[in-house]
Amino acid sequence: MVGLTEKKHVLGIIGFGGMGSHHVRVLKSTAYSRLRVKGVYDINESRMKTAESIGLRSYPSKEALLSDQEIDIVLVAATNEVHKELCIDALAAGKHVICEKPVTVSSAELLEIMDAAKKYQRVFTIDQNRRTNRDFVLMRRNVESGIIGEPYVIESRVEGSRGMPSGWRTIKALGGGMMLDWGVHLIDQIMYMIDRKVVSVYCKMFSIEYPEVDDNFRLTMTFDNGLVAHIEVSTNNYITHPRWYVLGRNGTLVVDDWDCSGRIVRRTDKEDVWEEEIIYTSAGPTKTMAPRNKNSTETILLSMPTDVTDDITVVYDGMLDAVEGRAELKIKPEQALRVMYVMEAAFLSAEKDEAIKTDI
Repeated sequence: MVGLTEKKHVLGIIGFGGMGSHHVRVLKSTAYSRLRVKGVYDINESRMKTAESIGLRSYPSKEALLSDQEIDIVLVAATNEVHKELCIDALAAGKHVICEKPVTVSSAELLEIMDAAKKYQRVFTIDQNRRTNRDFVLMRRNVESGIIGEPYVIESRVEGSRGMPSGWRTIKALGGGMMLDWGVHLIDQIMYMIDRKVVSVYCKMFSIEYPEVDDNFRLTMTFDNGLVAHIEVSTNNYITHPRWYVLGRNGTLVVDDWDCSGRIVRRTDKEDVWEEEIIYTSAGPTKTMAPRNKNSTETILLSMPTDVTDDITVVYDGMLDAVEGRAELKIKPEQALRVMYVMEAAFLSAEKDEAIKTDI
């Protein structure tokens, strides 16, 4: 790593599709001052022309981009199946590398990149940018505050109804499917929050509209302290669940949507003394499911946190701080490796239709 410096870094991008161009838009719109985007390489000529139209240089080959001595940071934003090759090539060329998620299509490939980063003494990180999503931060802060007591179930859902965009997401060989597209983010959030080992993985995958890949999945992860995390991604769900639903020993937390509307209901009275008589409800006679006394709980409304920066500049800051020797790398490849192990266990579970014991 280089020492402390005020140098303005220079970024080259390999793969200028949706995410590569998104990085440029965010960096420009935020007037990000620590890094300048110089140019791109993409196998699609039209994407090169698009880059040129916004003032970026287009390189005739990846080798030309990697041989540019001014570029010290490379973003790999090509399709998933070539991430390993491109990351290793960039590291070997002396560049620090940020790779789009999923970092690779297998843990074995990621281990090869990690070995290359050590060999060439370069910083390597992954754009797991959803650690700063406001809905996630809101949920995490409230759960960790202890307001609902010890959590024992965390449910995380992302749901749409329009299917998947055409292109790589629908093609298995290109690393398509919702597990590698959205699952990687949602698993990363949970494992970033819960510092425990995953001891069991069960997953059910569906191919409703796209026969090659999963367009829906239901994943259950069990941690060694008994906490269960349930993750769902759907692309044909016309009535959505809450974004987050958390059960704690003393209350329940709900975050309804990306806008962070939600609430906590927590008990103020355990109310564990039961009447002798059966209570009659719309569900019929019951004691167990009888309604609570309204005065035995309190409701706390939730709203969007205003002190959170939620864009990719946070990822770049974390990477550049590590490059400059200011701080330890925030998004570590070792963390991505654990996520990859969980996803591989999920695919195996879906194939075998059984829970997989893990030590992740």
